[in-house]
Amino acid sequence: MTTTHSPILLDANQPAARPYRGGAGIARFRGLPFGGDDRTPEDFVGSTTTVHGSDAVGLTTLPDGTLLRDAITADPSGFLGPEHVGRFGTDPRLLVKLLNTGERLFVHAHPGDDFAHSVLHEPYGKTEAWIVMEGESEAWLGFTHDVSADDVAGWFERQDAAAMLAAMHRVSLRAGDTLLVPAGLPHAIGPGLTIVELQQPVDLSLLLEYAGRPGLDAGSALLGLTLAETMPALRTTALTTEELAGLRGTLGDASAPVGRLFPTAADPFFAAALLRPALSVQLAPGFSIVVVTEGGGTLSWSAGELGVSRGTTALIPYGAGFVTFAGDLTAIAAFPPGR
Repeated sequence: MTTTHSPILLDANQPAARPYRGGAGIARFRGLPFGGDDRTPEDFVGSTTTVHGSDAVGLTTLPDGTLLRDAITADPSGFLGPEHVGRFGTDPRLLVKLLNTGERLFVHAHPGDDFAHSVLHEPYGKTEAWIVMEGESEAWLGFTHDVSADDVAGWFERQDAAAMLAAMHRVSLRAGDTLLVPAGLPHAIGPGLTIVELQQPVDLSLLLEYAGRPGLDAGSALLGLTLAETMPALRTTALTTEELAGLRGTLGDASAPVGRLFPTAADPFFAAALLRPALSVQLAPGFSIVVVTEGGGTLSWSAGELGVSRGTTALIPYGAGFVTFAGDLTAIAAFPPGR
């Protein structure tokens, strides 16, 4: 069994046959050759979450061959800490992904907690947030005006993606931008972006657009629900420009050694900090997932030290104690709620 008192470097974990193209950007970010499978646009980092409909796809395997899910179950306090276990049990309550868009993603939304509980019988819905590492493109988020159920039904029946996108806010995205995407908001992401995504740990998407996407039809696009059953999960009222501005952000002051990345509305779901150690920066004991986005340096704790560089992904267990990052590097530290 892997000791819970050492940070763990994680290999790529990219489920195959996802319903959109991508993956080359993840290989480039990790410094690995791209195998040519462009249906691997997501890397589940430190994952105890499975792809919807699967019992195993998406789970992280640790270097000793143990599933992370099983290792946490065997030693929850060592991985997650007693306070977290007291609140949430053995569930990390966090999924971090690397995501690379080889094409524009479909217009879709994720259900919120109430809908996931009552209709899908899942433990929670899916609020997510993005940190753009590479590329320049755009995204569509929320409707610019109130739309009716008839509007949505017409778009869905005709698979009129152009009309859906025309009714949504169009926002530019480039490296260094951040965006919080609350559950229920319809959205799409443009091509050519490599993103670190934090999300609630569940694979639930309601696709308003599915035509021409491999393996999708009207039933699977909506998780087996009818459109009428899906409507309560969608925000069809206008997202105001003020609300949109409150969801957007950037990596901030380049001179700050630690910076908060998302607005406080993200706190019930997850949190993230940007680490830019001029000399060194220390994280207090707790579970986190770290993605090194630029440069290189060291990750050290009381019992050892690891070299890290752009493309490194690491799991920091509570039992590692205080962890220090040093060097000419930039990293994102992702935390479950309550950190």
